[in-house]
Amino acid sequence: MIPRYTRPVMGKLWEPESRFQKWLDVEIAVCEAWAELAEIPVDAVVKIKKKAKFDVKRIDEIEGVVKHDVIAFLTSVAENVGHESRFIHKGLTSSDVVDTALSLLMKEAADIILKDIKELMSVLKKQAYKYKNTPAIGRSHGVHAEPMTFGLKFALWYEEMKRNLARMKRAKDVVSIGKFSGAVGTFSNITPKIEDKVCKKLGLKPEPVATQVVQRDRHAEYLTTLSLIAASVEKIAIEIRHLQRTEVLEAEEPFTKGQKGSSAMPHKRNPVGCENLSGLARLVRSNAMAGLENIALWHERDISHSSVERVIIPDSTILVDYMLNRLKGILEGLHVYPDRMLKNMQKSYGLYNSQRVLLALTGKGMSREDAYELVQRNAMQSWKKGIEFKKLLLKDKDVKKHLSSKEIKKIFDLKYYLKNVDYIFERVFGQSPFDKWKGKLKTRKGQKTNTIVNNLRGS
Repeated sequence: MIPRYTRPVMGKLWEPESRFQKWLDVEIAVCEAWAELAEIPVDAVVKIKKKAKFDVKRIDEIEGVVKHDVIAFLTSVAENVGHESRFIHKGLTSSDVVDTALSLLMKEAADIILKDIKELMSVLKKQAYKYKNTPAIGRSHGVHAEPMTFGLKFALWYEEMKRNLARMKRAKDVVSIGKFSGAVGTFSNITPKIEDKVCKKLGLKPEPVATQVVQRDRHAEYLTTLSLIAASVEKIAIEIRHLQRTEVLEAEEPFTKGQKGSSAMPHKRNPVGCENLSGLARLVRSNAMAGLENIALWHERDISHSSVERVIIPDSTILVDYMLNRLKGILEGLHVYPDRMLKNMQKSYGLYNSQRVLLALTGKGMSREDAYELVQRNAMQSWKKGIEFKKLLLKDKDVKKHLSSKEIKKIFDLKYYLKNVDYIFERVFGQSPFDKWKGKLKTRKGQKTNTIVNNLRGS
């Protein structure tokens, strides 16, 4: 069930009234172009524009008899226009109207999704800076790797959404195509001047070479772009789902007042929003596969793609619109637990420093193979006996041959791992205003510059 807030915008775009209105907009634009070439009386176009309208119920009624949606539409419009309706659809084939109108709809849908992505990126940036210096353990294969900051997760997602924004802009451009070249694309009963004029009026580009249809690799690219956006949403959702596990519990999605997690277990706070997003991503991906299969049509055209597109294009745009908005809400209200992050980091007994120990030993002249074996021996003992890694190293005679106690203790410094976070943030976001001002602020007596900057960030 799509929430109400998406329906007035994206959902309404794909209602029959909107689709038929786009058809009518296209037909009228063609009539105007013919009139500009003095092929249709100007007075006739004036009357067409004044009288042209349709009735969805009447179209359905006519289609039940003629079994052709465009003919049913044209008949409904003709019943309102009268004698001048003979000029409507002059030189066109159905796909000239349907495909061009679909391009207009997809273009509008793309604008909505582009807005959604920008709004999500704003939230990601805000959260990235909020948790920029919040230490958390990084994991590979689900196992503790080395420390990072929680803000880097948001920075990573922001950068990926930046790529999705660029992809969506390209996809919008690829489908912003009009086609008015007739039955097999040869302009047999229409002049190329009409296509140029109408496309310009509608804000589209002419299809350089067409058959009876706009080629479906364009639509497939659009749908695969939506699937990539959905995949990015799922990527974020899965991370939150992992972080919300009881054994981890470093972050969890919002749990609103009155919400219940389980019909049987009142204590449950489940990541249902993120699970929902993971499931919907599967639908969007499957729609992209159907879009790829629509590329291959018989000769100059068949309609095997048509029935599929009536489902996959509206559904995918509505779903991605919904997913981006729901994820934005989850991230805005995300519960984050920095203390738990530190506790979880301590669960691996300081083993995340193993690479630093390895490098320190090789720096003293040991071969990498011998150093690796020495570090691994202590690491496995730390895991097995639940003893702090540093304590074992301080007692290991083989390690002490190369590293002093002071050198070993210096290795176990959390700040070492976070020294380049500012550099990464500058690459992703550019220089932060706060970082820029930091260098210019004068240290007040008894108050460090860092405190001033932190106060600014919180204000």
